[in-house]
Amino acid sequence: MATAPKTGLTVALVIPQHGPAGMFGLACELSARLAAEELNSADGVLGREVRLLPVDGGAPPLQVARETEALVSHGVADAVVGWHISAVRRALAPRIAHRVPYVYTALYEGGEHTPGVFLTGETPRRQLLPAMRLLREACGARRWCIVGNDYVWPRVTARAARRYARACGARISDQMFVPLGTRDFDPVLRRVERSKADAVLMLLVGDDGVQFNRAFAARRLHERCLRLSTLMDENMLLASGAGATQGLWATAGYFETLATPESLDFGARYARRFGALAPPVGSLGESCYEGILLLAALAKRARRLDVHAMGAPPGLRGSVELPGYAGPRGALRLRESHVDQRVYLAHADVFDFHVVAEL
Repeated sequence: MATAPKTGLTVALVIPQHGPAGMFGLACELSARLAAEELNSADGVLGREVRLLPVDGGAPPLQVARETEALVSHGVADAVVGWHISAVRRALAPRIAHRVPYVYTALYEGGEHTPGVFLTGETPRRQLLPAMRLLREACGARRWCIVGNDYVWPRVTARAARRYARACGARISDQMFVPLGTRDFDPVLRRVERSKADAVLMLLVGDDGVQFNRAFAARRLHERCLRLSTLMDENMLLASGAGATQGLWATAGYFETLATPESLDFGARYARRFGALAPPVGSLGESCYEGILLLAALAKRARRLDVHAMGAPPGLRGSVELPGYAGPRGALRLRESHVDQRVYLAHADVFDFHVVAEL
């Protein structure tokens, strides 16, 4: 007997709900929900209503991978979208990317080419290199110290930062990696002081970055040393406190204060839908809105929700304009499996970011 076709499209939304990155989870979920509601107010995706099924991406990577794989294997999830750390992506991609479309929205270390994985996030070449060059020219940042969490994204990015420092006429004087969930940064900050660094590259996730900011300010290191983060949003600024954001810079493809028509329109819709008490959307939460839009654009282009059709020749070889994909970051293109986007440099102004340059 023939089975009735599915009328809904269920997306496993893999986002952190606890742990150091848990502070991003609600903004990620609300942004994805807004995207789904806006799609559903039209015709959904291929005529199917988009439904979100949150999965806690803050759990250990293998646990997240097993839970998400089970949803795919049992036909519960038709696609996977979400912001989560690279350790989760590396555990998850081999299990599901060849079976359902997997849109990974986080900034990451680069180099992901697993078929079926589509990426909206920034990479160090586009995000970090021009920021280090600009800070060298504008602020005299010549002697860097790297502080990161101990997993793949910070370690691979740190290797790239060494190359970038040489290209900018600067150098890396020290680097330190700490476990996720670190709260005591005194030993790290003593090494920063001994290094005589005038700039720190922060590769810390969520609450770890917050704790580092507080300890950094308590030692008054902000008076002689700037900080640059490629993973810093407004939620982290709020949690750090007003006294801990001086001298802090960030680089991303989106900021809540970005004064483009697309960004301002998105911010207004987010505020109308979720109210004044909703968490700041920031670049990390907003990325999940982008991820849902990219999934819809890929399905529209392939005319079906099939990962092989989405990636098959002529498919996504070269630079391809995505139909119907103009989000808060503007009209975007997919180059092979990576979104090609504008990236900005901003400095913290207490609890907001002031965007100073497009990189």
